Parts: sequence; structure tokens; C-alpha cells
Amino acid sequence: MEGATFSNYSWIDFAFSVVGVCTFLVDWGSDVWLATEFYRQGDFVWFLVLISLMVLSSVVVQMFSWFWLQYDRQLPGFSSHTGVGTVLFGDKVKLSCLLHVLQLGFLCRHISAIRQGFRVWWRKQEGSEYAVYLTHDLSMLRLIETFCESAPQLTLMIYVMLRTNKARTVQFVSIAASTTSIAWMVVDYHRSLRSFLPDKAKQGWGSSLVYFLWNLLLIAPRVAALALFSSVLPGYIGVHFLIMWFVFVLWAWRQKTEFMDSVGGEWLYRATVGLIWYFSWFNVADGRTRGRSIIYHSFITTDGGILLATWWCYRDPVLTESYAAALLIMLPLTYVLGLLFKALYYCCFHPKMWRPPVRDPGLPNDLPDADVSFRDFSIQDSTLSSQLLNKRMASHASHFYSNQRVNRNTDSTKQDESSHL
Repeated sequence: MEGATFSNYSWIDFAFSVVGVCTFLVDWGSDVWLATEFYRQGDFVWFLVLISLMVLSSVVVQMFSWFWLQYDRQLPGFSSHTGVGTVLFGDKVKLSCLLHVLQLGFLCRHISAIRQGFRVWWRKQEGSEYAVYLTHDLSMLRLIETFCESAPQLTLMIYVMLRTNKARTVQFVSIAASTTSIAWMVVDYHRSLRSFLPDKAKQGWGSSLVYFLWNLLLIAPRVAALALFSSVLPGYIGVHFLIMWFVFVLWAWRQKTEFMDSVGGEWLYRATVGLIWYFSWFNVADGRTRGRSIIYHSFITTDGGILLATWWCYRDPVLTESYAAALLIMLPLTYVLGLLFKALYYCCFHPKMWRPPVRDPGLPNDLPDADVSFRDFSIQDSTLSSQLLNKRMASHASHFYSNQRVNRNTDSTKQDESSHL
């Protein structure tokens, strides 16, 4: 593939890092405010649910951050890129561990990215590759945090409004913060994916707009359907989630994901993917992407139809008279519109990247392509061999953009991870 160059750190990356930490702090502040209001009003069940979501999300994000920190330390030459001026990396293992135990690792990653970005962009110092590396990890962590906290919290807020048939100011603030967090995650994640495209396949902001609309129009009716179901059968939403989550985790296991570098980390990843799939589609493996997407959306459409039908049968006809019919019509239409935007994206904006297989030395020339492994997680060519490559985001970019099945050879892949440094 010709013309493949890795994106250098720019002022846009710095702006995304600053806005990202601001969004994180605002979202966290609104959560604390809302939890305080629930407690003061005596709504202890909702208070405990909200606190549980906040704690679960924080613990999961810290675990991913710590796993990645440990993986990166084992890569030869990584410490030479981090330097001694960073907040989180370097040789301060005990300090980093303490920060993660105190649930401050994610925030410190934001501070590290901003500090490193300022040194590269404003002071013109070296370390552009490491600054980009940090932003890619933050993008992945925001994705996890969004579906572990923001999406469930948005469902909870809509449920509370439906149950009480009224809304407080703090609830509107929390809904706005959660929606902003989800929207920012979508745009930021897609921008990180685009950075792994070669120059001749770079996408404009139009592709990000369509990508954003597709995800928004698919996530919104899903969250609304879950909230409506919860408003009539609150005791069954937990059972519904556990059944769906278990099925999704098994599906992720069947796809033989290879995202983390340890068995425990991989199962944590699969469990998190199961949670993400409860709200939105997320491609985690190479090959048969279209087939898996069709299966997923068919399953979610059926489940959403059952949720809406259940709500319609058990709702209060008097209290819901003003909006019931409109929701019953608008939610399915919104989901269908989201599917149309997704089809539009893949037809008009999605570059179908194909990479010829690279054969391992010593293998016979007539070996079938199915037995040939790709050496690089990136969808770019070997011109990146001397740069610091975030293999985690590169792996997701490969799943998202590549239309050819990838068979990985674990040993050769680990060797090439070192060559990227």
C-alpha cells in the first residue's frame, strides 16, 4: 500500500485531549450532583443503582488502564519514549499502582496526554509518536467508560422520569452530560480509527458526521426501549441484561478475540464487549463482518420489538396517552433510519482496505492464503516499523476497515510489536 504515513500530533489532537478531560470532569460532577439529590430526596434505590454504575465503570476502566500499562512496560524500548516527565508512565510502578487503586489512573492518563501534547505541539519538542499513542489509549478507555456508565445512566434517568412523570433540573443536566459523553466518544473513537488509514484513503469530516448519526440513531432507540421496559417491569430488567450479556460474552468467546495480552485481560475484554453489545454493535474480530452485523441487528431489532410490545401492554393508558403512540412509531423508525445511515456510510464513505498476505520465512511458496498470517496489526505498510504504534487501536482499526480475513501468528506478531519501537 503506497503513501502510508502515520498521523503526527497536531493542535486538533491537543484540543480533543482537553475537551475529553473537560467532558469527563463534567460528567463525573453531574453524577455526584445527581447522586446527592437522590439521597436527599430519599430515593435510596436509585441512589444505590447510580453509585453502583459509577463504581463499576471506574473499576473496569482502571483495570484496563493498569493491564495496558503492564503490557507496555514489557515492550523493549518503550521506556525511552515515555521519558521521566510524564505523570503516569516512566519507572514509578508503585505510584501508578496506587493511582489506579485510588481510581485516579484514568484522570492521570488525561493529564499525561495533555502535558505530552503541550510539549509536542506548543514547545515543538520531540515525542509526537508517544503523544498520539496516549490519545489512542484514551479513546479506547472513553469508549469503555461510555458504555459502562453513560449509556446505563442515561437509561436510568429516562426510567426515573417515566416512573415519576416529572423531571428535575439535575436530571436534565445528567441526561445532557451523558448524551454529550456518548456523542464525544463516537466522534473521538472514529477519529482515532481514521488515523490508521493511508494518506490516499484518508476520510473527511463528512464520514465522521455520518458515522456519528448512524450510532446516535441506533443507540438512542435502544436506550429508550430499555427505559420504557424498565418503567413497567423494573424487576425484570436485571434478568434481561444478565441473559443478554451472557449470550454476548459467549459470542465474543466464539469469535476468538485476541485483544489483550493475558488470559485474564482477554476475559475482561470479552465481558466488556458483552456490555457494549447490549447497547450498540462493536466489531471485535476479523472476517465475516457483514454477516455478524446482520445477525446482531436482527437480534437487537427482535429484542427491541419485544421490549416495546411489553411496555405497550403493561403501561398506564392514562399517564402515557400523550406520548405512547408517538414513541411506538418513532422508535422503530429511528432505528431503521440509523441502519440506513450505516448502509450509507459503508457504501459511500468506508474505504475497503485490502492487504496482501506476508509469508513467514521458510514457508513453502504454494502455501494456501488461509494459512498465511499478517505480521502487522496496522492497516498501513511497513513504513511504520520505526514508529511507536498503538497496537490496541490499530487492531480495532484493522477490524473496522479491512475486508479480508486475518489469521494471526502470535509469535511473529509479538516480535513485530518490538520492531515498531
